[in-house]
Amino acid sequence: MFKKIKNKLSLLVLLVLILATSFTGYTANGSVNVLASTQQPAISQVQTESQINPRFPEEKPTDRIYAQGRRIFKGYARQGKIIIENHGVKSASVYINGESVSIKNAFTNKDGTVTIDISKYTVNGDNTIKVLNVEPKDTYINIFIPYPTLTVGKPKEVGFSEKKLAELDKFINGEVEKGFPGAVLLVLKDGKIIKNTAYGYKLKFDKDKLLDKFDPMDTDTLFDLASNTKMFATNLAIQKLVSEKKININDLVCKYIPGFTGDTRENIKIKDLLTHSAGFADSIKFYLPDNPYGEGFYSIDRAKTLKLLEKAPLEYPTGTKTIYSDTDYMILGYIIENITGVKLDEYVEKNIYKPLGLTHTVFNPLKKGFSKEDCAATETMGNTRGGSRTFPSVRNYTLQGEVHDEKAFYSMAGVSGHAGLFSTAEDMAVLCQTILNQGGYGNIEIADEDVLDQFTKPSDNDITFGLGWNRAGNTDKVWQFGPYASNTAIGHTGWTGTLTQIDPEHDMAIILLTNKKHSVCNNGTFEGDAYETGKYGSIISLVYEALLERE
Repeated sequence: MFKKIKNKLSLLVLLVLILATSFTGYTANGSVNVLASTQQPAISQVQTESQINPRFPEEKPTDRIYAQGRRIFKGYARQGKIIIENHGVKSASVYINGESVSIKNAFTNKDGTVTIDISKYTVNGDNTIKVLNVEPKDTYINIFIPYPTLTVGKPKEVGFSEKKLAELDKFINGEVEKGFPGAVLLVLKDGKIIKNTAYGYKLKFDKDKLLDKFDPMDTDTLFDLASNTKMFATNLAIQKLVSEKKININDLVCKYIPGFTGDTRENIKIKDLLTHSAGFADSIKFYLPDNPYGEGFYSIDRAKTLKLLEKAPLEYPTGTKTIYSDTDYMILGYIIENITGVKLDEYVEKNIYKPLGLTHTVFNPLKKGFSKEDCAATETMGNTRGGSRTFPSVRNYTLQGEVHDEKAFYSMAGVSGHAGLFSTAEDMAVLCQTILNQGGYGNIEIADEDVLDQFTKPSDNDITFGLGWNRAGNTDKVWQFGPYASNTAIGHTGWTGTLTQIDPEHDMAIILLTNKKHSVCNNGTFEGDAYETGKYGSIISLVYEALLERE
């Protein structure tokens, strides 16, 4: 669904290019504040990724005359640039969407590099480039086209009803008045963030006591993403490693984890883990001495837990069922660490988030320069479910800045393939736009378009699953995707109250981050779960109606 014809070639480009994008967030009261957390870093004499095969003319051109020197790229109206690296060319004709672009500066120095603004020629979506009449013979130019980056726009610029979005704000704020804790909702379309609004509070309780004064939510609040970790840490890392030919989804797991043998485990492929069909139960509660698999599977030591994953019990024959499983993604995280030689957090933070300019997407935020006050609180009494359960070393204080998930916190030291990632809505917007861009953002490419397409297409067994991703597919997941999402929309949810939704047909992403578990819990039931804001589908539906319906 994301696939377009292109043949990417990465070359070493000597240039100084600053791709800096400042984002503006809308606060709950409609004011605007400029955030610098997602600025693109400057690059100098580094490899620049391009949306297209940059060489013109092609080394081995087709003999079809009108198919030579032509490419297609993604762009947005009034945005874009091309970077031209000259290799002896004295003249050439360049057209963007059929309009001639002056590139004479590229020929001043026959081996020079120039950056040319093409924003007055670009349109939303598919754009064409033609490079013709390259002279003299046996010379060529490289034209690099960076991936689109996000800007801030007004709703009406991309077809949204400001009135209906205001009604949506009124609805969520009304739920906050009734007791829902808090949320941040970000909507981006056609490369523009048109909504980034905070609602309610990041902290209301100290244990089971309601505070006299609540801490307001803001748009740069870090949220415990819970199972969205699977997509925006583990899945992105796997896609990057597949793109770099360091791993293949059809490889056997035991190729990367030698101890992963016995009881037919040696037949399990990486793809089986990605599709939640490997054969494992939904969870192994390593943090409980009396877990169903016995004391031998009790672990509050990360290294021990990783070794135990090698012998995780199989619950059903591989490939015969689809059972959503944290164990699958814990093993995938283990594979990433064995391939890269570093912990999962170090790998993704250094190789994905930092290159994209993301400074607020981390595991274990309290150990990496953030404070509790930077984060949205989750369960009010630790992992006790309102004081109704206990186990060794259980937390009984209000969780804020610590991963809620028990396996991730107690058994994996906060870093696991299934949970543990924290982020802001704005950082998540960059990651979602990277997916909409078919794998790149600015001068950075995270994954090949072909690989991304492989991960997001329907699985062999279920149209509502890809490789890790949930898919709208049909109406089976209307509770998550709402009734209006295209059948190619992908996304995921997180137990703490987070949702991401990426709809390529509308070139849109919706990020709804809530702290719905920061609420009274009676007999294991959280009051925050009862509100429509925390049920996802209603909010998603109202966002689409603000786009699709007339006022």
